[in-house]
Amino acid sequence: MIEDELRPEYNLEELLKGGVQGKYVEQYRAGVNIVRLAPDVARAFPSEEAVNEALRLVIRMAQIPRPSQDTVAS
Repeated sequence: MIEDELRPEYNLEELLKGGVQGKYVEQYRAGVNIVRLAPDVARAFPSEEAVNEALRLVIRMAQIPRPSQDTVAS
Protein backbone atom coordinates (compact mmCIF):
# COMPACT_ATOMS: atom_id res chain seq x y z
CA MET A 1 0.00 0.00 0.00
CA ILE A 2 1.31 3.45 -0.91
CA GLU A 3 1.34 6.03 1.83
CA ASP A 4 0.80 9.52 0.50
CA GLU A 5 2.40 11.80 3.07
CA LEU A 6 4.00 15.19 2.72
CA ARG A 7 7.62 15.51 3.63
CA PRO A 8 8.23 17.37 6.88
CA GLU A 9 9.69 20.36 5.02
CA TYR A 10 6.35 21.02 3.33
CA ASN A 11 3.67 22.91 5.23
CA LEU A 12 0.24 22.05 3.85
CA GLU A 13 -1.34 25.21 5.25
CA GLU A 14 1.23 27.35 3.40
CA LEU A 15 0.83 25.35 0.20
CA LEU A 16 -2.94 25.85 0.22
CA LYS A 17 -2.89 29.49 1.28
CA GLY A 18 -4.22 31.72 -1.48
CA GLY A 19 -5.29 28.78 -3.60
CA VAL A 20 -8.45 29.15 -5.63
CA GLN A 21 -10.68 26.10 -5.93
CA GLY A 22 -11.68 25.44 -9.51
CA LYS A 23 -9.24 27.99 -10.92
CA TYR A 24 -8.60 25.93 -14.06
CA VAL A 25 -11.89 24.07 -14.31
CA GLU A 26 -13.06 25.89 -17.46
CA GLN A 27 -9.80 25.19 -19.32
CA TYR A 28 -10.00 21.56 -18.23
CA ARG A 29 -13.60 21.19 -19.36
CA ALA A 30 -12.84 22.83 -22.70
CA GLY A 31 -10.19 20.21 -23.44
CA VAL A 32 -11.92 17.12 -22.07
CA ASN A 33 -15.13 15.50 -23.22
CA ILE A 34 -15.94 12.40 -21.23
CA VAL A 35 -18.87 10.20 -22.17
CA ARG A 36 -19.99 7.33 -19.97
CA LEU A 37 -20.84 4.22 -21.98
CA ALA A 38 -23.52 1.79 -20.89
CA PRO A 39 -21.93 -1.46 -19.67
CA ASP A 40 -23.18 -3.48 -22.66
CA VAL A 41 -21.75 -0.93 -25.09
CA ALA A 42 -18.45 -0.71 -23.21
CA ARG A 43 -18.01 -4.49 -23.46
CA ALA A 44 -18.07 -4.21 -27.26
CA PHE A 45 -15.06 -1.87 -27.36
CA PRO A 46 -11.63 -2.82 -26.02
CA SER A 47 -10.26 0.72 -26.01
CA GLU A 48 -10.90 4.43 -26.43
CA GLU A 49 -9.46 4.19 -29.93
CA ALA A 50 -11.96 1.48 -30.88
CA VAL A 51 -14.86 3.66 -29.74
CA ASN A 52 -13.58 6.65 -31.71
CA GLU A 53 -13.01 4.54 -34.83
CA ALA A 54 -16.56 3.18 -34.67
CA LEU A 55 -18.04 6.64 -34.17
CA ARG A 56 -16.05 8.03 -37.10
CA LEU A 57 -17.46 5.25 -39.26
CA VAL A 58 -20.98 6.16 -38.16
CA ILE A 59 -20.30 9.80 -39.05
CA ARG A 60 -19.03 8.83 -42.52
CA MET A 61 -22.02 6.55 -43.10
CA ALA A 62 -24.42 9.33 -42.09
CA GLN A 63 -22.87 11.54 -44.78
CA ILE A 64 -23.56 9.06 -47.59
CA PRO A 65 -26.46 10.35 -49.70
CA ARG A 66 -29.48 8.10 -49.52
CA PRO A 67 -31.87 7.58 -52.41
CA SER A 68 -35.15 9.42 -52.02
CA GLN A 69 -38.44 7.52 -51.77
CA ASP A 70 -39.29 8.64 -55.33
CA THR A 71 -36.09 7.07 -56.67
CA VAL A 72 -36.71 3.81 -54.83
CA ALA A 73 -40.33 3.56 -56.04
CA SER A 74 -39.54 3.94 -59.75
